[in-house]
This record gives sequence, C-alpha cells and structure tokens, in this order.
Amino acid sequence: MSGHHHDHDHAHDHEHDNHYSDMQARVKALETLLTEKGLIDPAAIDAIVETYETKVGPRNGARVVAKSWADPDFADWLARDATAAIASLGYTGRQGEHMRAVFNTPQTHNLVVCTLCSCYPWSVLGLPPVWYKAPAYRSRAVIDPRGVLEEFGVALPEDTNIRVWDSTAELRYLVIPVRPSGTEGWSEAALADLVSRDAMIGTGLALSPEAAR
Repeated sequence: MSGHHHDHDHAHDHEHDNHYSDMQARVKALETLLTEKGLIDPAAIDAIVETYETKVGPRNGARVVAKSWADPDFADWLARDATAAIASLGYTGRQGEHMRAVFNTPQTHNLVVCTLCSCYPWSVLGLPPVWYKAPAYRSRAVIDPRGVLEEFGVALPEDTNIRVWDSTAELRYLVIPVRPSGTEGWSEAALADLVSRDAMIGTGLALSPEAAR
C-alpha cells in the first residue's frame, strides 16, 4: 500500500523549476568562462559541490533528526510546526518555504519526491542529489515506491506501509528515520553521525551503531 499526497500549485512549481534552471545555466556559463581562462580547475569545483552535497548540507538535517531522537519535546514541536522547530536551530529555507517533518515508524516508511520539478529542502539537506531530479525517480517513486527503495538497498517488510510525499515550491518534507536500537544514552553529535542524506529523503535508513563504526 502506498498513499500519494498531491497538493500542487502547478503553475508555481514550473515557474520555480525554471528559476533554478536559469540559475544553474548562469553558474554553468560562469564555470565555463573561468575554466577557459585557466582560473579554476573543474576538479576543484567538483570537490566543492561534493562537500556541499554530502558533508555540509545534510549535517544540518542530521542535527535536526538527532535532536528529535534525543529530545521528545523537540520531536513534538517538529511534528507540530517543523518550520519553526528547524528555524530554532538556525536553519531556514532559501525562499521561506514551509517544512513538514514526517516520522518513520516500524509500520510506516516515508519517501519524498517532487514529481513536477526538483523542490528540495536545501537549508537542511544541502544540494539535491542528481538522481532526485531524474524523471525515472520522479515518476517511479510514485508508481512503484517499493521497487525504487529496493534499488536503493532498502528492503522493507511486506506489511510496512510506504507513504509518498510530493514536495512543492511552498512545502518541503524532511523524513525522520527510525532511531537505531543500541543508541540509548548517545549524545546528539554521535546520533547525528548515523543520519545520512538519503535517510532524510526516505531512500535510506539510519545507520546502525555497527555500520557507523
């Protein structure tokens, strides 16, 4: 079973998508110019992008998840008003978009997609992974979420319900993965190390203490 939640303002989303395409086009043009003039090394740019994609960006979200695991009051606030709870830690959206936290349980797994464009919570997850924008992910995550998860190496029990949440320009989702067992008494910093970017999109799970070592 997979529920699919649609609450789109379609025109706005496409406009939003074009906004990013325009920005990306300008970045690409600048990059090409600077590379041609020998001022920058494309490999250095790749390294910077990699840092934002996998290190800096998702660390913000990982701290949000870890705090929600360690602090029940914060978890309640996150469930009620994720935008405010996340902002309290100093992370706010680039365009003032609202955030919603969806909590995984042993019975329910949440998966995030943006079927119309690539709406993504940059402030907590950094840069979107390339596959997030790919038409194959965008369409198949809705039609066959279980199959998509298996391709990411996430095999869920048959009785686990998968809910697919569709991001929009106005509303972005953050998946709160299930806290791994064996982490009782861990500090928030140690817990945050168990949280990957993919776990916060729903295409992964939090690391077990063993896997983290």
